[in-house]
Amino acid sequence: MAYLAPISSSLSIFKNPQLSRFQFSYSPPNPFFLRPRIQILSMPMSKTPSLVVVAATTAAEKQKKRYPGESKGFVEEMRFVAMRLHTKDQAKEGEKETKSIEERPVAKWEPTVEGYLRFLVDSKLVYDTLEQIIQDSDFPTYAEFKNTGLERAEKLATDLEWFKEQGYGIPEPTAPGKTYSQYLRELAEKDPQAFICHFYNIYFAHSAGGRMIGRKVAERILDNRELEFYKWDGELSQLLQNVREKLNKVAEEWTREEKNHCLEETEKSFKYSGEILRLILS
Repeated sequence: MAYLAPISSSLSIFKNPQLSRFQFSYSPPNPFFLRPRIQILSMPMSKTPSLVVVAATTAAEKQKKRYPGESKGFVEEMRFVAMRLHTKDQAKEGEKETKSIEERPVAKWEPTVEGYLRFLVDSKLVYDTLEQIIQDSDFPTYAEFKNTGLERAEKLATDLEWFKEQGYGIPEPTAPGKTYSQYLRELAEKDPQAFICHFYNIYFAHSAGGRMIGRKVAERILDNRELEFYKWDGELSQLLQNVREKLNKVAEEWTREEKNHCLEETEKSFKYSGEILRLILS
């Protein structure tokens, strides 16, 4: 983009309003000599530094690295990184090849009630941990996320009680749930950026792919019963939007390095969540 430096008002073009640009001015017609003469306008040397500053600023702006989704807020950056870690079967933006059993299309799963119960129990332990950390903390970053409406622990407790009433034994939490719960507690104490990454991925993944998995599993083993785990009090889209705004607000206080550190934690979030999801097929 071209930039125009300010021109001194002492120049003649400002004294003649009919001249709106640099022009060639011709001498009166002469049958023998028709070469035009150019009116030379000199620019003050004092304006030269401003041109240099503008050019330098423009170059710096062009060199600034833009992260995918950055213009829409940090939540969009987290979403972009998360979608890339999906398989091509799971999402159109996915770049990961299908390797583990839970990464196969849900239509090919063979879930069991016992495995699903283990998944629900371990999920409840993780949500219990997340929600207790948020509720008990006086750390300003975490305080933003109290009572968002996305909380799942009480809903899971209701579902497990229903299974118990149907005569199913409720198992104890297994290693994947215990390990993830402990890891979240450690992060909450020493690494808030990494903790927020897990907070985002756990709740937002459940509201999207998690709901689809719940519906498919219910079709196979629960006679299409919709569990409370997949119901929210209020409009889910608005609840999610409220949390997006809070996440973006919190991230505005972070440095670029802290934001990148948060994004780098996404892979671990997928790893721990994937180990719990795999219990459905155990």
